[in-house]
Amino acid sequence: MPRVVNEAAYEARRNAILDAAERAVITKGYEQMAIADILGELKISSGAFYHYFDSKPALLKAMVERRADKVEPLILSIVHDPELKALDKLRRSFAVLDREKIEHKQLVFAFLRVWYSDENAIVRQKLYSARIKRITPWLEAIIRQGIEEGVLTTAYPDQAARAVLSLFEDIGFASAELLLGEESSPEDLPRLQRLVEGSADAVERVLGAPKGSIHVASREELTQWLFPAENLAENNV
Repeated sequence: MPRVVNEAAYEARRNAILDAAERAVITKGYEQMAIADILGELKISSGAFYHYFDSKPALLKAMVERRADKVEPLILSIVHDPELKALDKLRRSFAVLDREKIEHKQLVFAFLRVWYSDENAIVRQKLYSARIKRITPWLEAIIRQGIEEGVLTTAYPDQAARAVLSLFEDIGFASAELLLGEESSPEDLPRLQRLVEGSADAVERVLGAPKGSIHVASREELTQWLFPAENLAENNV
């Protein structure tokens, strides 16, 4: 007889493994995290683990995908809201993404430390391609609405959507290089602020949006990424 799989039990065990992996990544770092750490915490066998994930990179990919899956319904509710104008949809969508990063800042930093390394280039590229396929239609729909409303002027909404996502990918690389430096200093804040402002300007130009349409993080918002709270006074930020 074919084996009956309890889907709820399967997802519960898979999520338990991902939860344990996230804790290990935050406390030890991805490179130092061992599969044995997860096995020990959950009291499961290696066979049970490999039933869900065939490698450590596959586990990393699943952790990132799960975060995206949690944000997706929030974004879609904005995209499909008939009461919202296009620029409001853009602002709210970006705000949701920013809030998700702030709420899981420790995990974001842990991911950044390995995400842009050469060793994870293949996983990163696969997920980037998946994001393009998933997010481009949503962003394109907002852009087309903005064109109809007369607030966006790009003649190529499909390519504009891809270009915006490419800009975000490049921002990730540049931000990681700055945020993960061995020692943060007050001089890094203007550099980060310029990076964010320049990126917002680039997105507005790609979309043909009015100046100031895209929210730019404040000095206070950027500071919490560069410095731990206990070091703010010391750095006079």
